[in-house]
Amino acid sequence: MTAALILTALTIFLLFATGISFARIAHGFVRVFAFPRLQFLALTLVLVPLTVWLVEPVLWMWSLLVGQAIVVAVQVVSIAQFTPLRRRQSQLYEGDPNGKNTVSVLSYNVKMSNRDHDRAISLVRDVDPDIVIFMETDGNWAEALEPLLEGRPHGVWHPLDNSYGMILMSRHPLEDTKVQYLVMQGVPSIMTTVVLPDGQRFRLYGVHPEPPVPHADSAGRDAELLQVAELVKENPAPAIVCGDLNDVAWSHTTRLFQRVSGLLDPRVGRGFYNTFDTRFWFMRWPLDHLFHDARFQLVAMKRLPDIGSDHYPMYFKLALTASGEAAEMPESEDAADREECAEIEKDARALDRDAIGTDWEK
Repeated sequence: MTAALILTALTIFLLFATGISFARIAHGFVRVFAFPRLQFLALTLVLVPLTVWLVEPVLWMWSLLVGQAIVVAVQVVSIAQFTPLRRRQSQLYEGDPNGKNTVSVLSYNVKMSNRDHDRAISLVRDVDPDIVIFMETDGNWAEALEPLLEGRPHGVWHPLDNSYGMILMSRHPLEDTKVQYLVMQGVPSIMTTVVLPDGQRFRLYGVHPEPPVPHADSAGRDAELLQVAELVKENPAPAIVCGDLNDVAWSHTTRLFQRVSGLLDPRVGRGFYNTFDTRFWFMRWPLDHLFHDARFQLVAMKRLPDIGSDHYPMYFKLALTASGEAAEMPESEDAADREECAEIEKDARALDRDAIGTDWEK
């Protein structure tokens, strides 16, 4: 009987967690349930045979199995787009992978308290990306990363001691560069125009919004992502948004970001590419992203080795082409999306608190 009660409690929890993850409420208590879909799915699949084995009477057993089947179905549908079952959004580039219209980007949340500077420098030199975006960089990291300026003389240096510092280095020239605090004071975003060797230009947005936590709202993170989406939508230039978005690829907020911005996710149809947490293989999620305009096509994408942070670095290479007609576009935003965006931005304007996580790395 004790085992049956435990299985019942777990099934009820999984049903609750699955359902609440779709609620359109900008609060960390709701948003965090969208993160462990893989873990919820795995746990439910373990519960199914245990339920058949341990639960009596039959009606009780079948009631639990129906609940578990609902959880499995919803979680599978939610993450299936990141498997080969779904058509890829980003088209594979078939031209010269090293052409003058290509650009490679390495995105890495260094974890501010991490002091494995040499491993980060060595990885960048080995991979040799055109652009590097470092997040959680303080003054110590800024000083340590200076050797990478050789070969990447263009950049934006905005170190902070609150775990939201950012550094961007580029081999290619940058224009119209800004560092803006879109929503939360102390949480910057980098916006710049990159000039490729063939003369084409694209807009690059480096972002690292707040993480969702169960005890606080998520309006700061949600509103920052949506403001970036609006900036992308308003600018006709091809765009790339890259960084630690502190959101999983399959969440409602990320899908809303895509519908508003019209940007593509190269993960769709290819894989999860879980980047956090390096320390726990059984609790990993895809938090570090790159979204791109349909005029870009994918040359390469890979998760790089653990080099000391709680995040894996991510590497992307894209080619800017003349047309995006072949791309599998996300759904367009609708009236409900616009209403939700307005509500989230209204909540963000009313915030009166420090950014979440500014004391985590002290």
